[in-house]
Amino acid sequence: MTGLPTLPMAAAPAPPSGPADPVPKGSPGLGAGGKPRLPEWFKVKAPGGDAYVAIKQALRERGLATVCEEARCPNLSECWGGGDGHKGTATVMVMGDTCTRGCRFCSVPTGIPGALDPEEPRKTSETVGIMGVGYVVITSVDRDDLPDGGAAHFAAVIERCKADHPDLLVEVLTPDFAGDVEGLKRVVAARPDVVAHNIETVRRLSPGVRDRRADYDQSLRVLRDYKHVAGARYTKTSIMVGLGETEDEVRETLRDLRAADVDIVTFGQYLRPTQEKRHLPVVEFVHPDQFARYQEIAEGMGFLYVASGPLVRSSYKAGELFLEGLIRGANPTTA
Repeated sequence: MTGLPTLPMAAAPAPPSGPADPVPKGSPGLGAGGKPRLPEWFKVKAPGGDAYVAIKQALRERGLATVCEEARCPNLSECWGGGDGHKGTATVMVMGDTCTRGCRFCSVPTGIPGALDPEEPRKTSETVGIMGVGYVVITSVDRDDLPDGGAAHFAAVIERCKADHPDLLVEVLTPDFAGDVEGLKRVVAARPDVVAHNIETVRRLSPGVRDRRADYDQSLRVLRDYKHVAGARYTKTSIMVGLGETEDEVRETLRDLRAADVDIVTFGQYLRPTQEKRHLPVVEFVHPDQFARYQEIAEGMGFLYVASGPLVRSSYKAGELFLEGLIRGANPTTA
């Protein structure tokens, strides 16, 4: 088992960015409080629909919440509502709401987390049952304070959801568990249908975007080990754009991911969580045409499935019909 870093776990203070950050390329200008205004392609309908209303009411009655709501995801009602012959998708976060790492793109608080909740596997399964979705994405904060990084607890959540909901498809978006192969094996042994770990950005930008313990090459090793050592059937990752990367750098990252035998990749626009100095400013609001270009490049490299667009997030429409059919076709026991 690899050694885990010691506390303190907060990231180093972000360097000052000057009196004002430049207006991102693609932004129509600055709005209230100096926050860049979003381009017209970010306009989406407010959440609504019968499925959305019913799920939200059921969750509130039980005092439960989802990452979809807490992150104010623009795709919430689309994912929850499902449609076109398949059930909806939801994302839940486990192992607490405090992360031991301090990545500069993330709004999750950094600090020393509390103890794990032994009832969380049951509670998570209950939440999934209430929502009535057919595809759930389980994610978590980093837990460098735990000997196994939380891998056993994460696996217990998967196992409970699978046991209670035999037809449910489960995707997991995991931390790197400090690269510990035994932790990766434990997660895959719980039989998730898709295993994801995010590379986040291109190699050049990674040290300034992610926590110092979230190394670009370590993420590649984790993705490779999930497939070739732990035996995951499908692996997935996500790339944020708009941080100053070039198309050539994105190509390089895609080549690295294919070399690690990653099957699925998504592209989405980075959006600054707050105007605080610790959160990186947006360099560019990438045009939808460029997202289409990235999708074309990735598909040409042989990825099984690619989702690319300004509003795409790691778990965006994870239960989309093509991907759902691919998984069920490869896993007859889930049909």
